[in-house]
Amino acid sequence: MTQPETPSDKNDRLLKYGLIGTVVAALCCFTPILVVLLSAVGLSALLGWLDIVLLPALAVFVGITLYALWRRQRTN
Repeated sequence: MTQPETPSDKNDRLLKYGLIGTVVAALCCFTPILVVLLSAVGLSALLGWLDIVLLPALAVFVGITLYALWRRQRTN
């Protein structure tokens, strides 16, 4: 039987997902990783739309990370 999830576990999970998302979005925004990958699979026509998707995604994940840190500080 599994233990019920505590608020601390939820905060830690939210922080983990926020950090992972921030790192992945930042890598894709500031390095040519997606340019190389999309070109390799023949989807280079999508390169013009990357900033429209990646910059808001980066902002959302940074917001999730900051919210998780704020909740963690508030509960301690």
